Amino acid sequence: MPGHPTDPSHLRTLRIAITAFFALDGFVFAGWVVRIPAIKEQTGASPGALGLALLGVSAGAVVTMMLTGRLCRRFGSHPVTVACAVLLCLSVALPPLTHSALALGAVLLVFGAAFGGINVAFNSAAVDLVAALGRPIMPGFHAAFSLGGMVGAGLGSLVAGSLSPTRHLLGITLIGLLVTAVAAPTLLRHDPPPPLDRTPADRSPARPAREAGPRGSGRLDSRTRALVVILGLIAGCTAYGEGALADWGALHLEADLDASPGVAAIGYSCFALAMTIGRLTGTTLLERLGRTTVLVAGGTTATAGMLLGSLAPSVWATLLGFAVTGLGLANIFPVAIERAGALAGPSGVATASTLGYLGMLLGPPAIGFMAEWFSLPTALTSVAVLAAFASVIAFATRHSAAK
Repeated sequence: MPGHPTDPSHLRTLRIAITAFFALDGFVFAGWVVRIPAIKEQTGASPGALGLALLGVSAGAVVTMMLTGRLCRRFGSHPVTVACAVLLCLSVALPPLTHSALALGAVLLVFGAAFGGINVAFNSAAVDLVAALGRPIMPGFHAAFSLGGMVGAGLGSLVAGSLSPTRHLLGITLIGLLVTAVAAPTLLRHDPPPPLDRTPADRSPARPAREAGPRGSGRLDSRTRALVVILGLIAGCTAYGEGALADWGALHLEADLDASPGVAAIGYSCFALAMTIGRLTGTTLLERLGRTTVLVAGGTTATAGMLLGSLAPSVWATLLGFAVTGLGLANIFPVAIERAGALAGPSGVATASTLGYLGMLLGPPAIGFMAEWFSLPTALTSVAVLAAFASVIAFATRHSAAK
């Protein structure tokens, strides 16, 4: 009936609102990453010092992710999503106000806390909606994140030569707060919908059957915990590549291939666009091919793409490599996170997200250290290595994690 939590119009409205927050997160994050070269120059940080500063994002996110899982169980994923969105939008304006690597790392702690918190919260909200609909629509939410990233990176490439990082990121703050003000009332008015009573017969990851037992209790049995950790490792290996390209892709194009700042910013746009296309087709791929095939094929494709993107001698071949990498990585992370949430609710999302975003957030500082020891192109090949490893894990555990 209309107004009931399972009413189609109710679910559709929730889907739109949650999608808006995914897009907002990608937009804000991309707005920050495309200005990293300018902020690096402003602070005078070496690659290693910048890597340490970027570790502030990782530390802030990791500390808050598990806490956010508990907050979602206590207060609900919808209010927590809104609160974290506000903090994210405010904190993105802080990095250009710094003039040292130490100060940059300090403000990135706050930004990382908001980034980690909102990712656990809106993924938990999305898992509840996937369970209510009984279809593998999780890639669509992450497509919105990628689309937001593409728009944010594209905007950054347009204004890189005309606006200072301070004005640019302050504009990102204002746009983000406006989107939050529009989407927040829907989430705050509606509780998460109950899961669909039937269990889908297909091979897709949208199987909300209450197989994990106490989804809301936060207490997992050993088998469920092991499966969640496996899914988190798969997510982490591939998210490493997303973080590496976000933070170092533009620098690679500028420093190693002599690309202009505008062309360098397009690198992340190519990656984000390819991820968006891959995720928009993700539901169809999952329904037709199944989870294991999508995971293994995606990791293999990303491996080939990143070898091209890191070692190619020309700008355009590198951009192609970035795009192929994005296409390969597109559906791995959302499939892993959704499955962890289906198994164990917010606790599963928090655990897998922590491992997953550890890959995304530890990747940039790791790349920085390897770039100092070897070279940036060599450091970026580690993305291919971990994507291949994720494929191996997915295939080796197909009979356990894919059930």
